Amino acid sequence: MHASEAATTNPTAQRRERGGRQARREQRSHGQDGLGRPYIVRNIPTYDVMSEENLRRIEQTADRILAEIGIEFRDDQIALDHWRRAGARIDGELVRFEPGMLREVLSTAPSEFVQHARNPAKSVAIGGRNVVFSPAYGSPFVMDLDRGRRYGTIEDFRNFVKLAQASPWLHHSGGTICEPVDVPVNKRHLDMVYAHIRYSDRPFMGSVTAESRAEDSIEMARLVFGRDFVDRNCVILGNVNVNSPLVWDATMTTALRAYARANQAAVVVPFILGGAMGPVTNAGAIAQSLAETMAGCALTQLERPGAPVIFGNFLSSMSLRSGSPTFGTPEPAIGSMIVGQLARRLNLPLRCSGNFTTSKLPDAQAMNEGTMSMLAAVHCGANFILHSAGFLDGLLSMSYEKFVMDADFCGALHTYLDGVTVDDNQLALDAFREVGPGSHFFGCAHTMANYEHAFWDSGIADNEPFEKWEAAGSEDAATHANRKWKAMLAEYEAPPLDEGVDEALKDFIERKKAAADDAWY
Repeated sequence: MHASEAATTNPTAQRRERGGRQARREQRSHGQDGLGRPYIVRNIPTYDVMSEENLRRIEQTADRILAEIGIEFRDDQIALDHWRRAGARIDGELVRFEPGMLREVLSTAPSEFVQHARNPAKSVAIGGRNVVFSPAYGSPFVMDLDRGRRYGTIEDFRNFVKLAQASPWLHHSGGTICEPVDVPVNKRHLDMVYAHIRYSDRPFMGSVTAESRAEDSIEMARLVFGRDFVDRNCVILGNVNVNSPLVWDATMTTALRAYARANQAAVVVPFILGGAMGPVTNAGAIAQSLAETMAGCALTQLERPGAPVIFGNFLSSMSLRSGSPTFGTPEPAIGSMIVGQLARRLNLPLRCSGNFTTSKLPDAQAMNEGTMSMLAAVHCGANFILHSAGFLDGLLSMSYEKFVMDADFCGALHTYLDGVTVDDNQLALDAFREVGPGSHFFGCAHTMANYEHAFWDSGIADNEPFEKWEAAGSEDAATHANRKWKAMLAEYEAPPLDEGVDEALKDFIERKKAAADDAWY
């Protein structure tokens, strides 16, 4: 059964303030250019920064890494058998690939696909000119201005799902938005997937921490969409990471193959920390990323030709004085631009960058670094942007305040990616005729006809005069965001879910939990 219900309108402004600037902003955000747009179709070109000659040199280096050094596939005999049948050279667990082999295998992967949401109006297209914003993923800690930094709980997890659902500027519910450490490790995936289904009607991600957990996630999706529908369509993503450098371990490959086997999309991502899991030089790290990602993406096609797959990228730098990771720095940002060009040459959808930062607070450092990496993501042509909101503390912490600040920036990027429309209305010649030299445009007919949708209006930024801002308490953006997320949770309304589907999910979870003792590691 497919539980498809109409989208629920968030009544934020209606309950809190029926007039004035807030109400006008809410009305605009619910229009065609705001809430209700399930994803962005970019109207600006990608930014290609590297020459053809240098792109070929990087590709040739990746081919040499694959052919001369190879990649280990550990503890997964089925993966090794796939490679053997495909013609790779196998030496124990080390696999070497002749130049061109992986590109040939990847020719069956779709360049664009739809991930269906249980509310069909919120399904997303991934690939091509499409851009999908998804929350940050994987933090063990959560933070807010009231309680500080602490381990995440299932309540925090549900809160972030609700915040993502309530935001007009995010398109995807995400995956492990934070680790709910109050739930046993071997069972928390059930509660997380259920939270995505129950508290959001947007697309979501499943577990990848074991093959059985990936299969449980897919089975829960089947209870929502129906087995036949899932076999023909993508309804769930699984984000799998290379154990860089040049190792794919069985935890990841078995999960990757589980998603591909079910015709669901794996997001294949190396995590290259320059100077630790990869070279300190950008070109070398990009070549490594290309080699590792192609191998993972190709394995999905050996498991099931035609299965959707997303070419992922996670380049990062580090402080060579302390050994600490650094995020939102310029080298990975420009590296993402190159990876975008390489992914397009493979004709694969791309996952890249996010609102990265090493800052411990939702402060100027956090927003500077996040802006650096998010602009790289939108200019490099990324189609699925994980970590779009909430990333703090080098991904160790999920911040409530930064979540809504980042989501607000995603709103600005909607307008940025729309580009500039050129038509008679936008060129405004009639306005020039009416106003003439030396006057102003405030009250002219063109302004009155266009003002409600003329400019994007931030929900966080303060644009009032200094005196008015000071009289109101001199509130900074983080403090404003603190009030904002609390209001969003207070006003959140869950989208409807078919009762039969809900009962089937609860029964599945109960049976799965009863079948195994709790494990906390």
